[in-house]
Amino acid sequence: MFDVGFFELLLIGVVALLVVGPERLPKVVRTAGMWVGRARRFVRSVKDDIDREIQAEEYKRLLEEQNLAGPVHEIIEETRKEVDGIGKATRDAGITRQDETRG
Repeated sequence: MFDVGFFELLLIGVVALLVVGPERLPKVVRTAGMWVGRARRFVRSVKDDIDREIQAEEYKRLLEEQNLAGPVHEIIEETRKEVDGIGKATRDAGITRQDETRG
C-alpha cells in the first residue's frame, strides 16, 4: 500500500518527538498503534466480506449451470436404470453360464 522505509519512519519519529515532547510521546505512539490496528482489522474484515461475496456468486453460478444441465432427480433415475440394466445383464450372464456348465 504505502512504501515507508526506515529513514521515513526515523524522520517521523524525530518530528513527533520535537512536536509532542518526550513526556507524551509514548502515549501518542500507543494511541497511534491502536488506531493502526483498528484500521488493519477493518480492512481485513472488508476484504473477507468481499471474498465471501465472490464465493457466493460463484456458488450461485455453479448452481444455475447445474440446473440448466438437468435436474438431479432425472440424473439419479437414469443412473438407477443403467445400474438395474447392468445387474440384469449380469444375472442373465450368470444363469447362462450355469446352464452351460450343467449341460
